[in-house]
Amino acid sequence: MPTRTKPTAKPSPMTGSEILLQVLREEGVEAMFGIPGGVLIPFFDKLYDAVNAGELRYYLTRHEQGAAHMADGYARATGQVGVCIATSGPGALNLVTGIATANMDSVPLVALTGQVKTEVIGKDAFQEADIRGVTMPITKHNYLVKNPADLGDVMREAFHLARSGRPGAVLVDIPTDVLTAPGGLSERHDTLLRGYHPPTEGDPGLLRQAASLINHAQRPILYVGGGAISSGAASALKKLVDKTGIPVVHTLMGKGVFPETNAFSLGMPGMHGAAYASKSLNAADLIIGVGVRFDDRVTGDLSKFARGAGIVHIDVDLAELNKIVRPHVALAADARLALQALLPLVKPRDLSAWHQQVNAWKIDYPLSYPAPEEGIAPQFVIEELWRLTEGQAIVATEVGQNQMWAAQYYLADRPRQFLTSGGLGTMGYGFPAAIGAQVGYPDATVWDIAGDGSIQMNIQELATAVINKLPVKVAILNNGYLGMVRQWQTLFYHNRLSGTVLSGNPDFVALALAFGAEGILVTEPEQVAPAIERANAIDDRPVLVDFRVWPMANVMPMIPAGKSVDNLIMEA
Repeated sequence: MPTRTKPTAKPSPMTGSEILLQVLREEGVEAMFGIPGGVLIPFFDKLYDAVNAGELRYYLTRHEQGAAHMADGYARATGQVGVCIATSGPGALNLVTGIATANMDSVPLVALTGQVKTEVIGKDAFQEADIRGVTMPITKHNYLVKNPADLGDVMREAFHLARSGRPGAVLVDIPTDVLTAPGGLSERHDTLLRGYHPPTEGDPGLLRQAASLINHAQRPILYVGGGAISSGAASALKKLVDKTGIPVVHTLMGKGVFPETNAFSLGMPGMHGAAYASKSLNAADLIIGVGVRFDDRVTGDLSKFARGAGIVHIDVDLAELNKIVRPHVALAADARLALQALLPLVKPRDLSAWHQQVNAWKIDYPLSYPAPEEGIAPQFVIEELWRLTEGQAIVATEVGQNQMWAAQYYLADRPRQFLTSGGLGTMGYGFPAAIGAQVGYPDATVWDIAGDGSIQMNIQELATAVINKLPVKVAILNNGYLGMVRQWQTLFYHNRLSGTVLSGNPDFVALALAFGAEGILVTEPEQVAPAIERANAIDDRPVLVDFRVWPMANVMPMIPAGKSVDNLIMEA
């Protein structure tokens, strides 16, 4: 990747728009999502020819937030950098939630924004907003390009930063006169940016210390997160488990990095994780954290979290080491390379006593749900969805109860199969993210598991899916509430339901049909399987399935916020 320098050759007659398009070609961009505007017309004029020539696909969305989430879903599913674009002012500002969502979850995203002419920046010109200032806290890095000669190298840097080290969101703000002015495109270099050197292999001495702790632990557990997926560590992780027999728990973002159907998988611990996963994590004498942040949804009360455990923390981001917990070994390293280096250093172990204890917790604290008092059990819908897709669908989720039920009951056996907004918890994420995943994998079965509240936040993107004949399926767990907030109000606020009753919901079937999609209403348990099978068979348009689920179903088990596994609630 280049160090930003002035072009060594004479300036070419390429305009900024042509330079931008050429770098997108260099970076292998296959799809872009967004909405144009006045300041971007010069670029879209050049994009016209590229799209017609089949060089890349452009998806005109119905809202810029949808564009950002589509680019995010595309990136999570494919592992490639997602690209979204918006005009200046309100267009750029509408990207902000999607940018923050991607950056919080370490998703490689490049957001391109148009800007007013350089000569009027800072003068309150029409549709001007300081998008660089707005997004500075929520991006890995951002740029305002004022010199056309810098545009090519800035764009190359943006892609390099987005995908390398701890991936993240990078924004490039480009004034309209930079898009029309002539500029030079320097020769591409493979040198890294000065001062930017993400860790790769871990320190050999620290690796030996980590291996020694692993070899002597009696109750070790692997606690694995999204960083392991980003680094491509799934194969090395599987080999480590096969050799050592260490059980695995994963974060919400780490779902799929280790097969959930494997006997050594304990699933997700934490606030709404499996009770046996939380108990195992807290009873371990050694936690090997790989690509995780030790976030509050898992740790709860830090003073009571895994008090008897030593900790090995492996993460590519040095800022995460020693931030929440104090590990015995803090290893700044790429997760895949670190696990590969650990493999020859660790020994096969007899952990039968530990396995017996873990299996006993599985028996005593199973993941289960009560029969619904009315309607359909939402958990049953997801179990049937998993069964009828043979566990192979790409699944996106919205945020709330639907998200947690999906995490509990749709088992993922491969990385990049489960797409969800973890750190920011963005309602409205799932449907556009599912569209992005469908763009990345046109032949895959893609489902969004949604709530009746969250789906309405970006439901306008049905038009995007219909126009492009994208057969995304949506399972709406329709309970008539903002369910997760309602659950807290029921459990902790004497059932005083304030602001959570979704009166006035639309007829989702009629709405789907109005957009040109398919709509299916399901009111009885025996209708669940036929509806899913019908949706799976449709391959030329999106499908909304309105499942009328039990309104008062709760996500259990639950560890209340700020509490510990000692305060675990198994049922309401």
